[in-house]
Amino acid sequence: MALSEHPVILWFRFDLRLNDHAGVVAALATKRPVCPVYIWDDGQYARPLGATSRWWLHQSLHSLDEELRGLGSRLIVDRGPSHMVLADICQKTSAKTVICSRTFEPKTEERDCELENALADISVALERHNTAFFTEPGTIKTKEGKPYRVYTPFFRAVDAAGVLNVDSFRTLSTHPWPVLAQWPKSLAIEDLGLKPEKTSSGSDWTEGFAAFSPGESGARKALRRFVSHGLPDYEDGRDRPDMDITSRLSPHLRFGEISPRRILADVDDAVCEAPRLAAPAEKLRKELVWREFNYNILHQQPQLHERNFRDDFDGFPWRDSDGDFTAWTRGETGYPLVDAGMKELWRTGFMHNRVRMVCASFLVKHLLIDWRRGEQWFWDCLVDADPANNPGNWQWVAGCGADAAPYFRIFNPTTQADKFDPKGIYRHRHVSGYDRVVDLFDNSTKDVTYPQPIVDHAHARDRALDAYRRRDSNDDSD
Repeated sequence: MALSEHPVILWFRFDLRLNDHAGVVAALATKRPVCPVYIWDDGQYARPLGATSRWWLHQSLHSLDEELRGLGSRLIVDRGPSHMVLADICQKTSAKTVICSRTFEPKTEERDCELENALADISVALERHNTAFFTEPGTIKTKEGKPYRVYTPFFRAVDAAGVLNVDSFRTLSTHPWPVLAQWPKSLAIEDLGLKPEKTSSGSDWTEGFAAFSPGESGARKALRRFVSHGLPDYEDGRDRPDMDITSRLSPHLRFGEISPRRILADVDDAVCEAPRLAAPAEKLRKELVWREFNYNILHQQPQLHERNFRDDFDGFPWRDSDGDFTAWTRGETGYPLVDAGMKELWRTGFMHNRVRMVCASFLVKHLLIDWRRGEQWFWDCLVDADPANNPGNWQWVAGCGADAAPYFRIFNPTTQADKFDPKGIYRHRHVSGYDRVVDLFDNSTKDVTYPQPIVDHAHARDRALDAYRRRDSNDDSD
């Protein structure tokens, strides 16, 4: 068989799209038959995907397969150790090249190096591409050649590098793909067991996820909707959970269904047509770079979900209270904004960003429960659970992360509710026991017949600050 006839394996991971995808472009550029592959190998990552993430993945794989079939191709699905599955597919198809995206998760990066050597032993080349970031984690450094630990100078360095100036994104030709004459066997996506089972009562606990449409087409729709309806008020309105302002693109970015380049390209086009959108567009640009900053922190601390980025928090005197933790997970803290956020998370797989900060702060500071327990709960429940953003943001709130909010910044959940949900619309939407009474004359709100808080705010604040002062002495005693 001539080299030009050897097919190319296009291995999808967290890059489930066809447009603006460097790996897709490289595979098609070979002019060889392309065999798209997805392998369910949860062991290649630092920890297993949560149930909600698996639900999203199930839907996204179906969407990708549908897109491929529209081009005359299909998605080959298998499960098992990636190196073994890829070697088997290469042997059966005579492929000599595997093209994939880099995940930039430290454990996966290590395994990819091992995979490259294993494939080389059978004369197969592994070609990896950056399909998820403007800059590869670890490449943006200070003048001293050190990695950034503070966000603002990191953003300035990324901006100065010119990578945020996106003139266009690469679209995919709609012509049929060069495909194999004979396809290898494939599992059905259902065989992967990603879709959650119904509860013992027969109900589907994912019904509340219906607001999302996983897949590349869903990501494009979400982007169009945001540019049209959310972007104009994004700069100030993104902190208002009672308003539908945020992009909700985070799960699509997490699963690689859209690239950050594509997002900025569409946003920049909108700014060209309406210059008044420049300020909210800049705010979105900074949010996208915050995602990159967290991956740079993950690059520095591969155990980001397990270890404090700042080791001076290693001796922090956390409380071990399963009762308080359970009340928090169920949205039964007696603080309506916290409860609304936790119930929104359980029912919809999502939580507004401002409310995430309030809920995280409440667990860590009002209840003095280790941030790792909350991070794991979010990991299990969020549709956008991300290996860098999730622990990075939790450590930011806890005060033990890079460029973290100081620990003594303790959110008051009542004043936060008054400021960001002034009419109680968000709380009323998610908490059935919260009765909203609006005084039409002074626009104030009050709670009626709502359960008492499980902890007094003033007491919790004093207790948290005392624990913060004691952390150094506890660390010395370890």
